[in-house]
Amino acid sequence: MGSGGAEGRTFMEVGDDGVALITIINPPINSLSFHVVGSLKDNFEKALRRDDVKAIVITGAKGNFSGGFDVAALQGIQAGKIEKEERPGSLAVEVITDIFEAAKKPSVAAIDGLTIGGGLEIAMACRARISTPTAQIALPELSIGIIPGFGGTQRLPRLVGLPKALDMMLKSEPVKGEAAYNLGLVDAIVSADELVNTARQWALDIFHSRRPWVVSLHKTDKIEPLWEARKILKFARAQTNKQAPNVKHPQICLDVIEEGIVSGPRAGLWKEAKGFQEVLYSVTSKSLVHLLFAQRGTSKVAGVTDIDLVPRRVNKVGIIGGGIMSPEIATALILSNYQVTLKEENDKFLQDVIGKVRANLQSSVKEGKMFEKDLEKTISTLKGVIDYESFKDMDMVIEDAIENVSLKQQVFADLENYCPPHCILASNTYTIDLNLIGERTKSKDRIVGAHFFSPAQPLLEIVRTRQTSPQVVVDLLDVVEKIKKTPVVVGDCTGFAVNRMFFPYAQAATLLVERGADLYQIDRAITEFGMPMGPFRLADMVGFDVAIANGTQFVHNFPERSYKSVLVQLMREEKRAGETNLKGFYVYDEKIEARPDPEVEKYIDKSRTISGVTIDPKLVKLPEKEIVEMIFFPVVNEACRVLDEGIAVKAADLDIAAVIAMGFPPYRGGIMYWADSLGANYICSRLEEWSETYGDFFKPCAYLAQRSAKGIPLSSPVEEEESPW
Repeated sequence: MGSGGAEGRTFMEVGDDGVALITIINPPINSLSFHVVGSLKDNFEKALRRDDVKAIVITGAKGNFSGGFDVAALQGIQAGKIEKEERPGSLAVEVITDIFEAAKKPSVAAIDGLTIGGGLEIAMACRARISTPTAQIALPELSIGIIPGFGGTQRLPRLVGLPKALDMMLKSEPVKGEAAYNLGLVDAIVSADELVNTARQWALDIFHSRRPWVVSLHKTDKIEPLWEARKILKFARAQTNKQAPNVKHPQICLDVIEEGIVSGPRAGLWKEAKGFQEVLYSVTSKSLVHLLFAQRGTSKVAGVTDIDLVPRRVNKVGIIGGGIMSPEIATALILSNYQVTLKEENDKFLQDVIGKVRANLQSSVKEGKMFEKDLEKTISTLKGVIDYESFKDMDMVIEDAIENVSLKQQVFADLENYCPPHCILASNTYTIDLNLIGERTKSKDRIVGAHFFSPAQPLLEIVRTRQTSPQVVVDLLDVVEKIKKTPVVVGDCTGFAVNRMFFPYAQAATLLVERGADLYQIDRAITEFGMPMGPFRLADMVGFDVAIANGTQFVHNFPERSYKSVLVQLMREEKRAGETNLKGFYVYDEKIEARPDPEVEKYIDKSRTISGVTIDPKLVKLPEKEIVEMIFFPVVNEACRVLDEGIAVKAADLDIAAVIAMGFPPYRGGIMYWADSLGANYICSRLEEWSETYGDFFKPCAYLAQRSAKGIPLSSPVEEEESPW
């Protein structure tokens, strides 16, 4: 779904061949603003009235057909900033159903680049579609909490069949032009140079009855028999309910599709219009639209990206191995055409990492993300070494050694000696203060954090110190974009933004368990809230060694508000390590299927004794709502500190980081957006109540308390003052 210029327009020119070419113009992706829709309707009707026009071709300017309905306008409607009477032009539903398909002159869509959402729906209402092989075609409306509203729920199944239509809508799954042709979604594939001329001729051929006059809404050859269609839809409902139990819009979409199949496309269109209005103002859609803009805003950093700096070219990247993320980092870089040199301590370790990189590439081949023939060429861009001699011409080096301060300090001292003066010196540390890591170096302006998350996530924290050059941040932002990750620029502190705001997550869960709450009930409640797994299942997945290392860092740096427990250490001493040895808070089979383990209770009892706490009867049968709040409100509290200290500048950055890196349910809008939906006053009062009973772990921070008292949303920008960065 797109965002374009302030208004946008369409332009029509009629050729000597009698074809009216209507071009959608709304940079950068020709999104469908109300002005564009109104202009498209006006020009289409003019073409119908003109005697010298035989047929119509619709295309988009500068390589994109249309990026769909303007999401900024959608957000304005949801916020009540754009009233119905203020929307210029006609709704596109009217354009498509009442004009395109009723027209006595044929229309053909010439599509290239982005052809998504309402853009694709316009194209499907035409008599034919001509595409370039690389066009990106999708109906991604469900990803922002709405459903296709311009007839897409009815036309797509009739063009590609029900199973593929469901994939494209429910999963927001895009297809390229070539694949769309094989599906029957487009009628021909041509080069970009031939696109418009081919579409013109195709339209004339329809006019002269040399090609069929197809109304996609009335096609039936791709629709399965009713009994089979109902079976497919029943399966889709079950899968959708399992994968997204807390949201309604996928089920509404399925209802709309089924209505069209059972009662006919016109009935389906009416139900689509009703369903669209139902989901448009939903909390889910508002949350997902917020996240969309939050993600787009992460690469905009005041004082960095607004001072006319141009990214320097990064060609050669070094990786200092030893950590668990070295294979993932190397894979991401070589897949994006970087020349990568990987240093390990010895040849055995080196070959092990290279083997994991090869396995990653082979997985990409199996998943259809790359061709087999490209695997060897890609792996050839990775070079393995056991010394620093090859680092003399590096543009950037990413250190991924184990979380040991003295080791990292020595690595950075070595890098400063061997690497050229322009080389960016980055660390993949996930908890250690960068100032401490760079203590032995002089080139502090080129030291930056590049935190790749484990397991691999499409998020990367760019961590800057007070000395980090804005140029280095701009350079790294460019690299992050090329390796197709979302950047979040944050300040330097223990745990940075994501790990720091979530360190109370596991501690709160442990506090509840030691005071009588059921461990497995906690995980169930958090999973039902929408997290991919609960805190104890997560601890098993990341491993107890990592959990202990992380916990130690936070207890050391934030002793006044950390909950200290020896539970994980006790279990580790008994040879429990989590998934790695199939025994942690859960026990696992060979397929890593988890099941509760009654033996864990004895470790909880022992830890409770050592911690000197007693069972609280109120926590033994805690309602799920209380569990969620007692786990997540401390996270919100710490996120407030992260904002107050300037570690994160925008609350929206924390929202997108929580969703991508920690699996916070996107349909809740992110951690701070969700907190604001509950209100600072409610969160603060609950934390104060718990802090009186359970201590300073729950004590509200000054930022939260002040905003609660003043009635200011937690996500509102911090008062302007000079940035420490």
